[in-house]
Amino acid sequence: MSSVSVVIPCYNYGHFLGAAVTSVLDDQIGMDVRVLIIDDASTDDSAEVARKLAARDSRIDVVVHEVNRGHIATYNEGLLEWADGDYCVLMSADDRLTRGSLRRAADLLDAHPNVGFVYGNVIWFRDDLPLPVARTGVRGWSVWSGKSWLEARFRHAQTGISSPEVVVRTSLQKRVGGYDPRLPHLADTQMWLRLAANADVGHLPGVDQAYYRRHAQNMSTAYTPLLTLQQYHLAYESVLERCGDMLPNEQHLCQIVHRRLAWEALRAAARAYDQDRLSETPVDELVDFAFSCWPEARSLPIYRSLQLRQRIGPRAMRYLQPLTVPVDVLRRAESWWARGSGWNGPHRSGAWRSAATALEEALLVRPSERRSLRQGGWTAG
Repeated sequence: MSSVSVVIPCYNYGHFLGAAVTSVLDDQIGMDVRVLIIDDASTDDSAEVARKLAARDSRIDVVVHEVNRGHIATYNEGLLEWADGDYCVLMSADDRLTRGSLRRAADLLDAHPNVGFVYGNVIWFRDDLPLPVARTGVRGWSVWSGKSWLEARFRHAQTGISSPEVVVRTSLQKRVGGYDPRLPHLADTQMWLRLAANADVGHLPGVDQAYYRRHAQNMSTAYTPLLTLQQYHLAYESVLERCGDMLPNEQHLCQIVHRRLAWEALRAAARAYDQDRLSETPVDELVDFAFSCWPEARSLPIYRSLQLRQRIGPRAMRYLQPLTVPVDVLRRAESWWARGSGWNGPHRSGAWRSAATALEEALLVRPSERRSLRQGGWTAG
């Protein structure tokens, strides 16, 4: 029977801890599971709750920090110093595993020794709503080469993983090392990329492997779009630095992720006009970030869309907002264009950019007003 070590860092989440541990120990039938709860000097009753849980179940170990060490150091303590099972899981004290999730992941890992980690779907839930019913029936699985999976993540500048739904081969985790303290927001994103550079990736399609709780205390809520993009940039750059010698297409990966990050920065700037949030969005800094990532950012369709919004101005955009093409629609169109012609595609990419901008201008501005715009004389009447 495969064994799984589950590390649960906890900081002031004592009221969630019982449900998290129950989902690991009671809902994983037929698995050899051990749990480590690390209380990182909580100021609530987390340590007391953890000790009571451990007193009732010998499979639970507890470590209580006298001084707060931060979540990255706590992750590494559990995964690198304590975990000794065949596989390991890192999950927050406010999340849960779905019934049978460890068995499903272990079966794939047992069958494919070349796979370094497995993930499935994650369900986001809120306390004020009933817990959604999880899909737990396995209808097969997918195994990708790590390099192929890695390139797809670079292309989209996203991994599509939240965290608790991942089960990692412990030997690989210890070989690649711990989480990077330079990435307090996206160390997990960097970790999945590093793992994929060293092993293949397993996926359980159509299966819900974990619950991810959404609430006001989520760490992600403290990060602005610009700070998040800067963290993504560091995450992907650091993977190329650490693992570039194992990647035959390092330069290509560098180019596609920089282009994508530039797109995301310009999209965030354009959304500020659509949502009337210019006062709280550093548009100029987002644009500077985009051009620092991709000097050719002015060739992107979203840049033309942003320029149009800037020419119109925030006052007029309030009135014209119902007529705009939402930037999220343009984002989907951009993804289609990228798939069809590639990031440095042929002439049809230029045709698409012209068509996208023409469409938006046609929907957004009447011909007479467009002439005024070109002359720099927009007035809102």
